[in-house]
Amino acid sequence: MAFKLKEFLKAQVSAFIGGVADFGIYSFCYSVLGVPAHISNAISGALGAVVNFTINRYWSFARTGQSIGSQLWKFIIVVLGSILLKSSGIYVLVEVLSCHYLLSKLIVELIVSLGFNFVLQKFWVFKK
Repeated sequence: MAFKLKEFLKAQVSAFIGGVADFGIYSFCYSVLGVPAHISNAISGALGAVVNFTINRYWSFARTGQSIGSQLWKFIIVVLGSILLKSSGIYVLVEVLSCHYLLSKLIVELIVSLGFNFVLQKFWVFKK
């Protein structure tokens, strides 16, 4: 049980680091460049995913014995699904419900990261 909790916590640290990169890029694209919130999310999500994949492969799940290619294509599918879910959620919250763009990002990130990303990364992308 402790090992699984440790792995979960490491994955959350990885997600946090990737999320910080994602949030910074998202804020820059939206606030400075004027890119719409849902498109800013797609850009920042892709770049944050590179950080997250690297940390998860080498530290969180420590699955370097598997080929990077077999993990990478699965990870890309998860990231694309995640970006689609997050961008759609942010679009609804910001454009339809007029929520603040950062609050919207935070709410959607938490739901998708825990309910979608972690589960698929643990049991499919970085499966033992």
